[in-house]
Amino acid sequence: MAITIYGIKNCDTMKKARAWLDKKGVGYDFHDYKTAGIDRERLEKWSKKVGWETLINRAGLTFKKLPDKDKEGLTEKKAIALMLDKPSMIKRPVLDLGGGKLLVGFKPETYAESVRP
Repeated sequence: MAITIYGIKNCDTMKKARAWLDKKGVGYDFHDYKTAGIDRERLEKWSKKVGWETLINRAGLTFKKLPDKDKEGLTEKKAIALMLDKPSMIKRPVLDLGGGKLLVGFKPETYAESVRP
């Protein structure tokens, strides 16, 4: 199955994840939110799989710069709308291993357990 890594090219965490995959000889496609965008259907599917709370990057500058009214009372619908409007608000990377398996964020030990070259 094809592996796709979703994120932003210049993100440090993305660079670490891609370097890990490259070092292990794992082939993957890279989907850059900044250039290719992200569609609602995919975000909704991911949200059902891992939860919108896992997908939204509350620690990132994009989220922190939001007006308080946008950060308060977050629901799945509101979070997805925010992530569609500002894809850099999606936690990175999202690694789609195929077969419905997703990893969100990068931890070498988690990748080692789940990713096979």
